[in-house]
Formats: sequence, C-alpha cells, structure tokens
Amino acid sequence: MSLEILDQFHDPALCRSVLDRLCTTLNGKPLRFMEVCGTHTVAIFRSGLRSILPKEIVHLSGPGCPVCVTHEAEINAFLDLAEKPGVIIATFGDLMRVPGSRGRTLKAAQADGARVAVVYSPPDAIKLAAENPDAKVVFLGVGFETTAPGVAASLKMARAQGVGNYRVLSFHKLVPPALTALLSDADPAPGQGIDAFIMPGHVSAIIGIEPYRVVAERYGKAAAVAGFEPLDILQALLFLAECQRDGVAKVANLYRRVVRDEGNAKARAVMDEVFTTVDALWRGIGLIPGSGLEIAPEYAAFDAKRDFAIEIKDCPPLPGCKCGEVLKGRLAPNLCPLFGKACTPAKPVGPCMVSTEGSCAAYYKYQVD
Repeated sequence: MSLEILDQFHDPALCRSVLDRLCTTLNGKPLRFMEVCGTHTVAIFRSGLRSILPKEIVHLSGPGCPVCVTHEAEINAFLDLAEKPGVIIATFGDLMRVPGSRGRTLKAAQADGARVAVVYSPPDAIKLAAENPDAKVVFLGVGFETTAPGVAASLKMARAQGVGNYRVLSFHKLVPPALTALLSDADPAPGQGIDAFIMPGHVSAIIGIEPYRVVAERYGKAAAVAGFEPLDILQALLFLAECQRDGVAKVANLYRRVVRDEGNAKARAVMDEVFTTVDALWRGIGLIPGSGLEIAPEYAAFDAKRDFAIEIKDCPPLPGCKCGEVLKGRLAPNLCPLFGKACTPAKPVGPCMVSTEGSCAAYYKYQVD
C-alpha cells in the first residue's frame, strides 16, 4: 500500500466526519464493544482514539493477545522442558517474561543456565537445530491462526531437510471457539455484557469471515473485521452502531485490502495437514472445547509433547492477578488491585502487563484513568 493511500486512513477530516456520524447514530445509546485483537488494543490507545470516542462507547479488551492467553500450566511445561538436559528452547521474545504459576519465567531459567534462544521465525529454530545436532531444539508454538500456518510449514520444512532434532511444542489456539465461550458464559452483571465485536484483522486474513457468523446468528451480536488505522477502527464502530440502531446482527469485512471473505485456503490447508483440533486451556477462561491445535500423528516425530511425554494440568492462577477477568472484558485493567503497584511493565505479575499487545501494558503506557 502506498504512503499516500495509508495517509488517508489518518486524515483528520475523514476521521472527524466518521466520528460525527458515529455520535449521531448512537443517539445517546451505549455501545459496549470488544476488540478481540491485541494489535487493535494498542492501535486504539496509540492513536488517541479512546480519548475522543463518545462517552456512550465502552471499550472492552478481549482474549486476543496470544501471550496473555497462554495458560500458566503451559508456561510451567515450557519451564520444565527448559530444565531437561540436551534441550534448547527456541521461542519468540515476548514469551520470555511471562510467569508460570510459581512466578518463574523463561528469562529466569535462562539466567540460571537453561539453554533458551530467542528466534524471529520457525525457520530460525530449524537452523538452530541444524547447527546443534547433539541437542533437541524445541520451538514453543503459541499464538492464533496467524502464526500457526508458519509453524505448520516449519514441520514440513524440517522433514524435507532431514532435520530430525527439531521439535514443536504446540499450544496454538483458535479464536472463534473463544468467542463462543465468552458468549456462552454465565450472564454478566447488568451493564457488563458485550454488544458487538471488532474482529482481528490478522487472524481473519487466514480464516476469513465465515467462522464469525455464529456470533451474529446464534448470539445476535454484530461483528466487523477491521484494519488497524484510526479510520479503520472508526468505520468499524460506525457499522456496529448502525447495526445496533437498526436492530440487526451482521458480520462485515471492512478490511478488504488485506482480508478476503474466504480467507487464505493455502494457509488453512497446511494447518489442516499438520495439526488436529483439541480442547485447550486459556488463561483466565479455562478449558475451551475444540480451541487448540495439536500436532497430527503423521508428524509425531516432531512433536515435543509426545517425545517428552508432557502432560498439561490445570493450576491455580497467580495470586492477586486479575488478567483473566480483563481477558473476558469484565474488568478494566486499571481496576486490578495490582495495577501500577505490584504489577508494572518493569516487574509484571501477569501476562497482560508483559506483552506489548496486553491491555494492562497499554493502559499503563498510555496512562488511562
């Protein structure tokens, strides 16, 4: 996309025009929307949109930060694996400071002598494995449908290249089942429900918009797939407000410069070949049926969970941390008793303060009252 076209999505006059239409459409009626994607969380704060939205708009952050929803029990498994002899953990950097149930992190394990390497892509982990034939290099597979195809492709690559000491520990999660779980949950307190959703642009580029239709058809909630520029977000909010005004629940793709309605069939085919769908634990939410990806039997030779007989068991949340309530849209981050006191980006207690996509970190950085 050219810079000239991109500038249009920041144009003050265009943004003001949509904002005015949004105010008129709301006509004083509140709209509680949840943005599912962590990148949207940051974009809303960084652009200053949150400070100019009409008072009727209530902004809720959802379970769309991949690091934030990685369960404490899964972090514990990472830490246990890092302590095994002959193992090198390969991971994206944002997992390094996420605490397990005992407050320990991969960064602390690395400082104590564990072999933990930060990589920028799964192929980097394959290269690390090829350079260390006497060790098993385990890539930590976390994230949503956005990163899963790349990890799936890395297993095919490792097999084709004969890199037999490459492993993946897959804790990938799927977004649509989490939305269903949120909407199927017990009724929240009055005035704390979700009226509509802004759906994640990156995930939608893979899965398309069809999986979101259940949100509208079964639960009566409007949803819009949106980009990450100010005008993208305002247009999505306008669409959601119009749906509320008209009493309809629809799903719209408002990010057509990136997202096709049908998604990316090739990426999904790779995922379907390498992974199978399983139940998965989500931090703060619990077990969600059919929301995880496990390595298929055909690629069992590369599956760290099978190789090391890893069992994942639920465990208590970190004491005092309200990250789970934040991820469900039931609590604003700054209302957590630890926020800005015991829990800061420099010394985070929970993952919502660790990740750059976490809503707690965004609240802290942009000093939201």
